[in-house]
Amino acid sequence: MSRQARNILVHAILVVLSVIWLFPLFWVVMISFRAEKGSYTTTFLPKSWTLKNYTTLFTDTDVFNFPRWFLNTLVVALVSCVIATFFIVSIAYVMSRLRFKARKMMLNMSLILGMFPGFMAMIAIYYILKGVGLTQGGLKLVALTIVYSGGSGILNYFVCKGFFDTIPKELDEAARLDGATNMQIFTKITLPLSKPIVVYTILTSFIGPWCDFIFSKVIIGTDANYYTVAIGLWNMLQKENIYQWYTRFASGAVCISVPIAILYIAMQKYYTDGLTGAVKG
Repeated sequence: MSRQARNILVHAILVVLSVIWLFPLFWVVMISFRAEKGSYTTTFLPKSWTLKNYTTLFTDTDVFNFPRWFLNTLVVALVSCVIATFFIVSIAYVMSRLRFKARKMMLNMSLILGMFPGFMAMIAIYYILKGVGLTQGGLKLVALTIVYSGGSGILNYFVCKGFFDTIPKELDEAARLDGATNMQIFTKITLPLSKPIVVYTILTSFIGPWCDFIFSKVIIGTDANYYTVAIGLWNMLQKENIYQWYTRFASGAVCISVPIAILYIAMQKYYTDGLTGAVKG
């Protein structure tokens, strides 16, 4: 097979995979503009179009208070993102650059613990939170923030540490000879050269709490005032609600993708600048 034929084949496969990946997204967007109610129709494209699904989603709050859920999730995701990013980047830098007695043991321990899925500890975490009184009222959102921040992911920490390992240590040594402290080296040398991994950490730390359903369902329970969008949208698909709220569910699914898209677009510049400005070892 010639090189041109291989290129055509590869591009054809990529086009097919792109269509398969984009089809569910396109389908949800089409449903969100559909005027007909219910989850089953005889046509793929809507017979009539409307924006009422979006307006009703934010105005009809008697049954499902989507604006409140959206705000709950946004606050939890933003606070968790800030705390988790600080934790991950700081710990990764310490493990990458500093040497101390317990370092190897801590690395091995975190590697072993990272092999176990997080949901294995879900029940234990719930009873710990219940024991300290964080499963009542508005404290449920505080509990979610604490768990999302503290359990931000061993994988992200190892990825971040691996990136720091690629930055030449000679830069640190030169700065230390000029009298720089470890904090100054971290903030003025390492971080500016680590924009891609910091942006990656911010994105993953935000998307996790924003999209999580299982753990938030365990903590929040049936208290609708503190639902996150994942729980709220899931309730719209229950058999007693699906006919009336199915198209509004699709509208909500489109709406919750907006913050992620905005965050990605806002951070993309820093991601590409970091890649073009990185120091090669």
